[in-house]
Amino acid sequence: MAKLIIVDDEKSIRAALRDILEYEGYDVEEAKDGEEGLDMILRGSYDVALCDIKMPKMDGLEVLLKAGEAGKQTQFVMISAFGNVENAVEATKRGAFDFITKPPDLNRLLITVRNAIERTKMVQETKTLRRKIYKLNEIIGESLPIQKVKETINRVAATEARVLITGPNGSGKEMVAKQIHEKGTRAAMPLVEVNCAAIPSELIESELFGHEKGAFTGAMSKRIGKFEQADGGTLFLDEIGDMSLSAQAKVLRALQESKITRVGGDKEIRVNVRVIAATNKDLRREIAEGNFREDLFHRLSVIVIHVPPLAERREDVPQLADKFLNDIAGEYGSPVKEIEPAAMQHLQSLPWTGNVRELRNVVERLVIMCGDRISLEDVKLYA
Repeated sequence: MAKLIIVDDEKSIRAALRDILEYEGYDVEEAKDGEEGLDMILRGSYDVALCDIKMPKMDGLEVLLKAGEAGKQTQFVMISAFGNVENAVEATKRGAFDFITKPPDLNRLLITVRNAIERTKMVQETKTLRRKIYKLNEIIGESLPIQKVKETINRVAATEARVLITGPNGSGKEMVAKQIHEKGTRAAMPLVEVNCAAIPSELIESELFGHEKGAFTGAMSKRIGKFEQADGGTLFLDEIGDMSLSAQAKVLRALQESKITRVGGDKEIRVNVRVIAATNKDLRREIAEGNFREDLFHRLSVIVIHVPPLAERREDVPQLADKFLNDIAGEYGSPVKEIEPAAMQHLQSLPWTGNVRELRNVVERLVIMCGDRISLEDVKLYA
């Protein structure tokens, strides 16, 4: 049952609204002024607050502002006998869901309350989904190298600094990029990923910046590129060391000017993106060999995070293996299997040239091929 609070200094208004809302099946509480209303909202949990604007001790706009500053997700519907545009605009600026005038139209009131409750549900569902995604992309391990990675993520996530993530294939560079995005101020906006190694050099510019209709043979319609798709959010350029020099020049310009131009177009389009790049190459060596622009390297590497290979953090293998056992059991709808201690020790001793990705594949193979308890002999046979 949705829980509502009516904050109004007029007893008759509170009583009338309460009768209507309780008749509709809502759980309703009252506050006689702004000060009492704010105290109840901060201490309780309400889906919707019907809040008068003009009240003694504290007006409704201040209640709205302070509840928001406290992180409350209550949706505010502001009510006022003074139905002027200024009040409505100010209420909206401060985060009100809606603004209605006294005496409120019954149908309008009930529709507004229902919509506000739906908004509260959506906010809660979004938070739950983000927690699930965050857990899905959680970086597993307590070794010193991985602790350093986590600490750096926590420091840089809330900033706008560009980040270059280095490390071998399969070590978890993409996971680091997702963590930075999800912990940052742009988490509610899109994270757009581009695998620079998977796109032919002649198509990478169109992929990144888009193209206009007729820009080249086969361009039958206008296309929006990844920079525009990521506007307001984060653009993750994976394996940027494989990007062509001509595309590097355009990326550099986009970072310098926050503008892009579609292939075949002449209009400059302003974009607001945070760029995170990753590579398995030694970019300084690539610079020396003329394969990578030094000025772009310095633009991208404000913060450098190195993800170590699994062979340098073998103490994390048991924790990673346990996570994969649980994940795979959930995917297959089967009981979670157990790896015997001797088998786990042997897993830790393996070279893991494919890093975390290889470990995940090995654990999945063991789950499929072995019984409830995975033995040392199983690991020797299938790892």
